[in-house]
Amino acid sequence: MSIRSVSIQLQDLSVPICSMFELCNSAGERALQERQRQHMARGLPKQKPIAGVKEVIVVASGKGGVGKSTTAVNLALGLMANDQSKSVGILDADVYGPSVPKLMNLKGNPELTDKNLMRPLVNFGIPCMSMGFLVEEVAPIVWRGLMVMSAIEKLIRQVDWGNLDYLVIDMPPGTGDVQLSITQNIPIAGAVIVSTPQDIALLDARRGAEMFRKVNVQVLGLVQNMSVFQCPKCNHQTHIFGSDGAKELAQTLGVEMLGDIPLHLNIRETSDKGQPMVVSSPDSPEAEAYRRVAAAVVRRLAEHPR
Repeated sequence: MSIRSVSIQLQDLSVPICSMFELCNSAGERALQERQRQHMARGLPKQKPIAGVKEVIVVASGKGGVGKSTTAVNLALGLMANDQSKSVGILDADVYGPSVPKLMNLKGNPELTDKNLMRPLVNFGIPCMSMGFLVEEVAPIVWRGLMVMSAIEKLIRQVDWGNLDYLVIDMPPGTGDVQLSITQNIPIAGAVIVSTPQDIALLDARRGAEMFRKVNVQVLGLVQNMSVFQCPKCNHQTHIFGSDGAKELAQTLGVEMLGDIPLHLNIRETSDKGQPMVVSSPDSPEAEAYRRVAAAVVRRLAEHPR
């Protein structure tokens, strides 16, 4: 058969040659992605629930310094304040920079049970576990990744949490080993992403949200922290870090905006004293903002049960 006759026959095909190649490439890519997914699934550990814990909520941010830990602590307290029949615990997974001991005004070393499990330290009715209870307050954690993973495993599995309706995990900033280890080893009911309205913080918040999607953890929504500063003298409002940035990101990602937390001196002062807003100033607008976030989280969990 001549080259000319072959080209004529190809021209008579109902599907153009370029389309045929595109279809083949597309099918090949899908097959490759499916093989990669199956290969990764075989290598992942099986998720095992934490004994006694009904639902795990992770509080995360792509960047440090956006008020994630303060939000996590007040979220946990808000969950219990909204429904006092619920039991709530806090796990501080930020091994390198644990903040929960300071925020919850807790010091000391955990006692051990007869089964050699650590008993969480308790304040405001919330059992807490943190690497900060196991090292000196100012001691730096200079560990490689494997040691960090081992510590996280102990904080998760070797703690007597009792019976909890919610365990709030204060995640370290970023999208690294700790985040992957936790999301791959325990079932997560949902993730709360905390960000300021500032563009540079929103970029990292988006990375955090996309990371949870890649590991099949539902993003419950975003919390816009330090949303507005109100002058205590004249009540003039100033958007120091920008306005509505997190709301716009939530729309872009197709997730819910869980609430706004203002930039307020009282939040900083009560946090430094280890007296979180929800318990120290329960009637304040700031405490009400945290309780609204907690209510939104519970509603989202009910709408999309794991």
